[in-house]
Amino acid sequence: MLRVMTWNIRTGGRDRTGPDRRDRVLRVIADQRPDVLALQELRGFDAADTMDRFAEAVGMRAYLARTWFGQPVAVLVRPPWRVLVAAPVRRPFHHAAQRVTLATAEAGPLTVLGTHLDPYCGRRRLLEAGWLAAAVRRAPGEAVLLAGDLNTLDPYGDHAARIGRLPAAYRRRHLRRDGQTVETRAVARLYRAGLVDLFTHAGTGEPETAPTTEGGGAEFSGMRLDYLLGTPALAGRARDCRVVRGGEREYASDHYPVVVDIDLSPASSGQ
Repeated sequence: MLRVMTWNIRTGGRDRTGPDRRDRVLRVIADQRPDVLALQELRGFDAADTMDRFAEAVGMRAYLARTWFGQPVAVLVRPPWRVLVAAPVRRPFHHAAQRVTLATAEAGPLTVLGTHLDPYCGRRRLLEAGWLAAAVRRAPGEAVLLAGDLNTLDPYGDHAARIGRLPAAYRRRHLRRDGQTVETRAVARLYRAGLVDLFTHAGTGEPETAPTTEGGGAEFSGMRLDYLLGTPALAGRARDCRVVRGGEREYASDHYPVVVDIDLSPASSGQ
């Protein structure tokens, strides 16, 4: 069984003031023990050997995408999962996107796209979603997983109350130019590209991912912004997608991790 986790750890696990949260972040990851981990907001992780030391601490290998304007993202992989190819998606994302393709025994190549969309502008998120949709189309095989902080509400829910609770400066991030229509187009574009919401398909519990109770996040109001999306071939193998709450997850970041188990095993070296 392949376990995948996506998590925005907030400014690299360190704030300008307050305690260093990186030890909490490491303990949360160790508790879940994902085979594939998509991380966002890796401020400072592109300096020296910071990313490699972090990956070593959780027993994984890291593939980092540096940023154009914001913060890096990474996809980490645990042995014995074998990486066939890894490279950033070379488009000017506000943050970044990283692509990693793994060898599976049952489904051929599995491509994982880890990303973090623009937090400020819905039109930019829509453009970035188009770049990701193109990356999905170019992926080898039929198994593709998109994981990350999409900074976008889903296109099917009623979001009026949660947007109404936001301060005006943050409310604008989730409304279109008319100031009334909820901005959901980025996720809708990914759905149109054929991706399936794994939480809707195999989810348990509540889907909201931000804010946590003790991690800050005044710009959130019980919002679902973090997603695991897969192609239909992958969604059919998804089991128990969930938002992980409680304990140190409440303090380690302003976002909760999202985890899914997928009925796949690593290919042997001869496959």
